[in-house]
Order: sequence, then C-alpha cells, then structure tokens
Amino acid sequence: MVHFTCDLCGKAILAAEDLRYVVRIEISAAKDPLEFTEEDLEEDHMAELSQIIKQQMNGMTSQDLHEQETKGFRFDLCSDCQKKYLKDPLSREASRHLNFSEN
Repeated sequence: MVHFTCDLCGKAILAAEDLRYVVRIEISAAKDPLEFTEEDLEEDHMAELSQIIKQQMNGMTSQDLHEQETKGFRFDLCSDCQKKYLKDPLSREASRHLNFSEN
C-alpha cells in the first residue's frame, strides 16, 4: 500500500479518506527572442560564440548543462495546505512575518 504525507505540514494523507493534491512546478530558462540589426547580421561572430560556449561549458557534463535549463518539482499537499498554497503560492506573506529579536 502506498502512503502519502503532506510535504508542507507532514500530516499523513489517507488514500481512502483524504483528498490529496499534487503541485508540480517546472522552472526553465526563458528564451526570449533576440533583436538583430543589419550590422549584427553582417559581422562574423563565430569566434566570439565559440569562446563563450567554451567558457560556459568548461568542466560541465551534459547532465550539468541540462540541469541548468530545466528543473521540476512535485509536492503532495493535504486539503488544508492546498488552500494555504493557493492563497500564497510564492510564500510572499510568510517572508513578511519574520520576527527577529532585538539583540
């Protein structure tokens, strides 16, 4: 039998009794189109591109390169935490309520 636990509060989620919500988050590099001028198209940029690629890939495996581009996360939530998550998915309110001592 598969057991689920809420990834926010730690409560056990019983498959037969409780609703379970799944949150999937995917983070990927934004690939905005570049703007080119006529001068850009006339220049030969191959040497410059080659040097940039070498610098970025120095010591990196193909797995490292892939991990830089896309990351995914999956979380199980109970009903109470699902409601809280929908109200503040980026936890902006939680960060405003940090209380530091007066030391």
